[in-house]
Amino acid sequence: MTGNSFSVSGYGPERSGWARLFARDSLARRLDWPILFSAIALSLIGASLVYSATRNRTELNQGDPYYFLLRHLLNTGIGFALMVGTVWLGHRTLRTAVPILYGISVLLILLVLTPLGATINGAHAWIVLGGGFSLQPSEFVKITIILGMAMLLAARVDAGDKPHPDHRTVVQALGLATVPILIVLLMPDLGSVMVMVVIVLGVLLTSGASNRWIFGLIGTGAIGAIAVWQLGVLDEYQINRFAAFANPELDPAGVGYNTNQARIAIGSGGLLGTGLFKGSQTTGQFVPEQQTDFVFTVAGEELGFVGAGLIILLLGVVLWRACRIARETTELYGTIVAGGIIAWFTFQSFENIGMTLGIMPVAGLPLPFVSYGGSSMFAVWVAVGLLQSIRVERPMSA
Repeated sequence: MTGNSFSVSGYGPERSGWARLFARDSLARRLDWPILFSAIALSLIGASLVYSATRNRTELNQGDPYYFLLRHLLNTGIGFALMVGTVWLGHRTLRTAVPILYGISVLLILLVLTPLGATINGAHAWIVLGGGFSLQPSEFVKITIILGMAMLLAARVDAGDKPHPDHRTVVQALGLATVPILIVLLMPDLGSVMVMVVIVLGVLLTSGASNRWIFGLIGTGAIGAIAVWQLGVLDEYQINRFAAFANPELDPAGVGYNTNQARIAIGSGGLLGTGLFKGSQTTGQFVPEQQTDFVFTVAGEELGFVGAGLIILLLGVVLWRACRIARETTELYGTIVAGGIIAWFTFQSFENIGMTLGIMPVAGLPLPFVSYGGSSMFAVWVAVGLLQSIRVERPMSA
């Protein structure tokens, strides 16, 4: 079976369409439905939360209470189509296109540093397309880093030449990842850099590379973080976020306002919440950026512990099934790609939810599938497509 063709062994044309669809070797049987249903459920829950957070925000929704809701659903639909296209192409086909995809992604983040780039919510990480649409290239860089490193690290192993990636290959893979990470750091988009570094760690862990590289990378990352802080690479608002995390009472009406209001919103929800569209913190617009970075506060307030727990459970299902896909595939390339996605989703979900609870610093990262934002939605659905492709293309005996 090739990357974009699916044979249905033992079922000739005389069989009905339904029989062929659900045959043992069919695409429908090979898809991971728990991941698919969980991702759809998260996106639809996110649509309700985004609508609740924005329906009264006339300064944002241009007088249309359904403005963000419709766009979130449109983004979800486009993301779903991208997932289907990714499955149809197959992760092996995309493997051959990695140099092109990598070049395009680096070019896009370089464009952010030109006059075409725009600053939104304090981060100079966007390209404005017009018509109310914008693009955040760093979201797609996460995917190309995963695919590019996987291609390099798995090439000689999958060919049977090596039992695991050698040191030279690891250096090449790290070099490939370092270029876009440094460019994104110059924006500076610290949240995306944090995710990319975690992705690199996840990729190396699943590739079978020597543990010396893992510990070395962690040490280098710590030294790099200190250097970034000392050299003044970060903007003032980013430094203030870390200061507010270290001392929540530092400036409750200033730099600590977001996290304080977020905790109040979540805490007021109790077990079952105040009811959808009935949260006083949400209706009163006390929590900034509630449709994007702080969307989890809407769930905590209006759906309570149960509703917020459901979101975490659905994210857990996605991660659990992704781990199973990584374990069952027989090729290292597929294992590495799945491992990179697992690291990405795990860290970004933990960081987003953690910053609303005050246990992580505010880093401007969306909650996968739930937060409003086209670039993020497209990227996570492409990642789901990669996971589905890895599962679809594995041998049935695996």
